[in-house]
Amino acid sequence: MKNKILIIGIAAFFSFAFAKAQRGVRVGYIDMEYILESVPEYQEASKQLEQKMQKWKGEIDKMSNEISQMKATLQNEKVLLTKELIEEKEEDIALKEQELAEYQQKRFGAQGDFLLQKQQLIQPVQDQVFNEIQKIGSQRKYDYIVDSSEVAMLYSAERHDISDQILRAIGRAGKKREADQKQEDKVEPYLSVEEAEQKEEKEQVREDKKEEMQQAITDRNAERNEQKRIRDSTRAAKAAEYKERRDKMLEERQRKRDSTIEVRAAAVAKRKAEAEAKKAENNKKTTPDGE
Repeated sequence: MKNKILIIGIAAFFSFAFAKAQRGVRVGYIDMEYILESVPEYQEASKQLEQKMQKWKGEIDKMSNEISQMKATLQNEKVLLTKELIEEKEEDIALKEQELAEYQQKRFGAQGDFLLQKQQLIQPVQDQVFNEIQKIGSQRKYDYIVDSSEVAMLYSAERHDISDQILRAIGRAGKKREADQKQEDKVEPYLSVEEAEQKEEKEQVREDKKEEMQQAITDRNAERNEQKRIRDSTRAAKAAEYKERRDKMLEERQRKRDSTIEVRAAAVAKRKAEAEAKKAENNKKTTPDGE
């Protein structure tokens, strides 16, 4: 009996595999860039991010121009300055260049504000796309769905592109949310016990899904906050290190100034003492003996 069941199971497995092989692998693809560009919310947020980026670039250009001006001024005045003043101005330029490099890293680095805000901008739309891909893939029996903006597509028939289907699904989902909200605002009609139970079950399912999505969002936000904490901690450490180096540099500069002042004061005092001694010697020579 067991052998018979085993034979039937093996036959069923090979029948399924043969049927799938006959059907062939079904593959669809999307163009994420096209989808994002077609979502109004993403377009509006992109404009805001572009404005921020232009502002940051303007600040970088301003800092860069200031450094160039400092270098040009030093070059023009170099022949008139002492060695100490030249070194002091070169140190100022080096500090400004370091500030510029750190600001560029803060805004446009691998963990900078631009990439972080861009990811925050894209993530909600990507989440919607992912949800709709799961639905369409399951409903239409796709084996694979890929993103053509990330995968080299040497050739693909246009009929396999489901980007517009995703956009329509996102649009319908948005309209459905609006309709559901309007429906909730209306006065509910009388429901039978059975209808009330069915409605309660649907609401419970919807509430469970909402809680799952909220938990996923919470987890994602927690991960982002942790990344932000690490990034802020790194920035704070760099800022502290920079401040320490700057303070040491300023202390060394002040020490050199104080030392120079002391040397000059000592030289002046020495010359004054020598002058007074010489004057006294001259007076002694010109004064008659006995007077």
